[in-house]
Amino acid sequence: MNILGLSGYYHDSAAALVRDGMIVAAAQEERFSRKKGDEDFPTLAARYCLEEGGLALDDIDAIAFYDKPLLTFDRLLETYLAYAPRGFPSFVRSIPVWVKQKLLLQSALVREINALGRGTIKSDRLRFTHHHHSHAASAFYPSPFDSAAVLVMDGVGEWATTTLGHGNGARLTLDLEIRFPHSLGMLYSAFTYYLGFKVNDGEYKVMGLAPYGEPVYVDRILDRLMDLKEDGSFRLDMQYFNYCTGLTMTNDAFAAVFDNVPRRHSDAPLTQRDMDIARSIQVVTEEIVLRVAKTLHKQTGEKRLVMAGGVALNCVANGRLLREGPYDDIWIQPAAGDAGGAIGAALAVSYTDATDRHLPDGADGMQGTYLGPSYDDESIARCLDAFGARYERLDDDALSKMVAGLLAADKVVGWFQGRMEFGPRALGNRSILGDARSPAMQKMLNLKIKYRESFRPFAPAVLRDDVAEYFDLETDSPYMLIVAGVREDRWCAESDEDKARTGIDKLDIVRSDIPAVTHVDYSARIQTVTSDANPQFYRLLTAFKAATGFGLLVNTSFNIRDEPIVCTPEDAYRCFMGTEMDALAIGNFLLRKTEQ
Repeated sequence: MNILGLSGYYHDSAAALVRDGMIVAAAQEERFSRKKGDEDFPTLAARYCLEEGGLALDDIDAIAFYDKPLLTFDRLLETYLAYAPRGFPSFVRSIPVWVKQKLLLQSALVREINALGRGTIKSDRLRFTHHHHSHAASAFYPSPFDSAAVLVMDGVGEWATTTLGHGNGARLTLDLEIRFPHSLGMLYSAFTYYLGFKVNDGEYKVMGLAPYGEPVYVDRILDRLMDLKEDGSFRLDMQYFNYCTGLTMTNDAFAAVFDNVPRRHSDAPLTQRDMDIARSIQVVTEEIVLRVAKTLHKQTGEKRLVMAGGVALNCVANGRLLREGPYDDIWIQPAAGDAGGAIGAALAVSYTDATDRHLPDGADGMQGTYLGPSYDDESIARCLDAFGARYERLDDDALSKMVAGLLAADKVVGWFQGRMEFGPRALGNRSILGDARSPAMQKMLNLKIKYRESFRPFAPAVLRDDVAEYFDLETDSPYMLIVAGVREDRWCAESDEDKARTGIDKLDIVRSDIPAVTHVDYSARIQTVTSDANPQFYRLLTAFKAATGFGLLVNTSFNIRDEPIVCTPEDAYRCFMGTEMDALAIGNFLLRKTEQ
């Protein structure tokens, strides 16, 4: 059975192809369109999935969409009525969009799918799944567990914002939920907005900023903005939020809670107060996740947990849950946000009438997230020649040794290999790499390569067998979704001058012998690498270890600020030439900036 899954029309539209319960291909539209967070119908991503599967539309048994727009429309109407007459201007503004685009979504989907040029379908092959069911299916079915507790937390689906469920074999049930407007995802996004970052994009920045602050506002959040119960259920006091009735996340009453300081302008310098607020909402988020997860454990009795939804991308909370929670093992869908809903919708439909489940061979069914397009050396060479690029061609071993030598010499290398990753992380196929031992690497990557805020941390990619040598972690973390501490025996002693530093000045402290991946709280967001998951990246890490004694590298996504991760050789070459990267390893070709 071939199922094409689709997500879109909100943010991060994507397409996925599932064949007999196995994921064949998946990609986000933004990677092809080059429009970050592209919300339009995933035309290019869907066409890629069909081409990768060698299928026409006649070969597709069903097309699954990741939510039910009529139920979402029902929520909008009920919300506007509940808060009337407040919110009438935003109601008037949004209704024409809904009537034109989303209430007529079925006919729009048929029209867009048929425009792919790979045959035609009729509406009888469309299936619409609940938003949180899509998330839950994306978490459970690709996981390596035959049974598990299932937790979904995000901004909002149709009505649900937090859902607790259980997966066993082919059966997936969702049992309890918290409903809109009471949402942990919306709460975190409200603080993202208040701190001057972009909603649905800047939440990572809040998480990265949090360790620079102190949790001095936790009590204020819990006492005034919300009512949190021991079991993790909660209600927000909506007088402080504006997302039900307006076009902003917070209002003047929200600012009054924080000493009447208005929302930070995005260009304004960050203050210690901003960092303290970020730390406070991060602590509150972690506490809610822990409480909900413990309640789910009591409800299901399961020792294993799977997670999806945007909140599941909060890797700091995930790390605490792994250390302090009641579960022996946790698996998180790497594309936990709405893009992953395309995979979940396809899997949900695939298992609708199934009586048994195909458990994936190896670690899980996501195949390392390497589900996007790849490019052979011939097509890469044509691209490089068209640009007039100068390069040398090397075999796999020679390329790894050469790149390892460049990295050991403190060079920054673009690394473009194999199939593109699906989800928000580059995991060794569309990556920018550096030496984790370099005290200057973190700041240099942020300011001269990524062109982004200097405070944002970088993740280490580490050989799986070596992870415990560097970090307080002894389990797999293949998707960069777990934060753990750097081993204390690798810390550097702080001088009195260092101890006196505050705020962003803490960046200048060399905290360990792997300073480029050691955050200000001595933590790191870890990717473990095995030869089975990614032999080429594993070969490079092994070569680097042979050259330096260190089996880890800085790994960040191959893009610059406000652009999607690169997809094609053309994207990679342009990004390489437009930044201060020193070299580009693309397929079996090596380019040095000084020779271009």
